[in-house]
Amino acid sequence: MADEVVNIAGYRFTNLPDRDDLQQPLRDLCQHLSLKGTILLAHEGINFFLAGSQSSVDSFIEYLEQDERLTNIPIKVSYSDYQPFRRMNVRLKKEIISLGLPHIKPAVLTGEEITPTDLKQLLDTGEEVVILDTRNEYECRIGTFENALELDIRSFRDFPKAVEEMSEELKDKPIVMFCTGGIRCEKASVVMMDAGFTNVKQLKGGVLGYFEEVGGDHWKGDCFVFDRRVAVNHALEETDVVQCYACREPLLLEEQNTGDYVIAKSCPYCVDKQ
Repeated sequence: MADEVVNIAGYRFTNLPDRDDLQQPLRDLCQHLSLKGTILLAHEGINFFLAGSQSSVDSFIEYLEQDERLTNIPIKVSYSDYQPFRRMNVRLKKEIISLGLPHIKPAVLTGEEITPTDLKQLLDTGEEVVILDTRNEYECRIGTFENALELDIRSFRDFPKAVEEMSEELKDKPIVMFCTGGIRCEKASVVMMDAGFTNVKQLKGGVLGYFEEVGGDHWKGDCFVFDRRVAVNHALEETDVVQCYACREPLLLEEQNTGDYVIAKSCPYCVDKQ
């Protein structure tokens, strides 16, 4: 399709002492390429979600490749028939994924990875493994791995406290943690190792990487994404999940079909707070 929009997401934990100097050139580049989305720059690295034409996306990646610190960043790619972002932002941040623990530096130390193929094999054979969802509660509600352990957190900053409250019996169990694209697990794995968990792996590429490599086996529901598509299925296609304009909660189809859901006004999660 000539008008197909290419959506890309990627990140890299790497030392960027020149963070501030990178902002304007990236802003100018994306404006020139008519890309929309968000680029986060921190001294700890870069995180980006962008959408535009194939040629514009290719040019953006070529630009990153000129900086040896940003070469070969794994890119998640999906497609949509409309622009899922409203504007282009290049932001300077303390962290590219906010945790609030400055001693955790994934560029220096992070947990061991497991590939989607290897995880699927573990699940296919029924081997003992705890699948830990590190995402927020509302993301888990839209979809997660079968029998995944959920932490019922509202923000990634709540993750360290949730880990403290996990059962001591899990400390030596094989654990595979996952998030949407892998970035949260880079930090979460260190939090868990610091807390005494001895056998922790992180899913390489997160849920989106799993979908891309092996499909939807052992997954139930959709995967929440942080753009106007709201959620994608295992084929990386937009689904019927929507987001409440009033409170920003994602809503499954059955939740949209309640009397509490009024577009731009309320949903089952905020109707009593009106």
